[in-house]
Amino acid sequence: MSGVVVSINAARETGAKKASIDPLMQLVKSDMEKVNTLILAKAGSNVEMIPEVARHLIDSGGKRLRPMLTIAAAHMCGYDGQHHVTLAASVEFMHTATLLHDDVVDESDLRRGKASARMVWGNQASVLVGDFLLGQAFRMMVEAGSMHALDVLSTAATVIAEGEVLQLATAQNLETTEDEYMAVVKAKTAALFSAAAEVGPILAGSSKNQLSAFRAYGTNLGLAFQLIDDALDYGGTASKLGKNVGDDFREGKVTLPVLLCYRRGDEAEREFWRESIEQGKTDDVRLEKAMELMTKHNALGDTIERARHYCELAGDALATFDDSDHKQALIEVLEFCLMRAV
Repeated sequence: MSGVVVSINAARETGAKKASIDPLMQLVKSDMEKVNTLILAKAGSNVEMIPEVARHLIDSGGKRLRPMLTIAAAHMCGYDGQHHVTLAASVEFMHTATLLHDDVVDESDLRRGKASARMVWGNQASVLVGDFLLGQAFRMMVEAGSMHALDVLSTAATVIAEGEVLQLATAQNLETTEDEYMAVVKAKTAALFSAAAEVGPILAGSSKNQLSAFRAYGTNLGLAFQLIDDALDYGGTASKLGKNVGDDFREGKVTLPVLLCYRRGDEAEREFWRESIEQGKTDDVRLEKAMELMTKHNALGDTIERARHYCELAGDALATFDDSDHKQALIEVLEFCLMRAV
């Protein structure tokens, strides 16, 4: 996965071969069918609005990468029980809950190409259904019967919440350092990737070193995944991003491409970013200007470069494992993550 990273538009022009998560999907297909059945069952409630809101997001076309990591990692480590299905469903419920909460905090109108739940049912329902899904997630963790897995996933839930609060503290602050921003990403996004990759091997009774390897794989994949999302917001398409292109800009989000542009710009350009991010001047004309500055300062290319670095670290984490179809599929996920930007 070495090589020079180019900007998103330039990468498109190269016609590079696309990586795919299809090998992973095929390997985990039968187990994911069980996961999907369990998800639909656990999303049920006598309170009519709960399954309506939950199904709205659950059925909206997400790839369910995180639970697939749980299933694949469990099999890669030789697990032959059924509790990995329960934990995978728990992981997806945690993810869905955070999406419901995120859309309220970020005031997002679109999620995975359609109206966000908060736009259909309101903020209160979105938050409360998110809480319900978190509760169901913890019930499934208990059903799996592993205190170690419960500890890892519950710790991830705490870290994710801390990341949300940390993001509020850095919101619209252009003086945020790259290290501070990456700390938010590590908590908000990478923590669940890490836990998802680790809990399957926990069920398999894997060694401490093996668990550490899967934890590192998940963490670095999560960091890369978010950085690619950051880049796509200024150079992607709505279909790839799952939301409107430019939403981060319109919401005044300080992401890595913005920080790079702000640091590298002259005083007039920094004033543009202050007016846009801190004062909320984010019309379409200014979005075009923002994209021009991204190109001028190679902010997207450098963001993808950092994502590539994290993908390389993730791949290195699995290097000592024997070759297998599952290992190869997990490695290809890293390429897929990067190629989303092409």
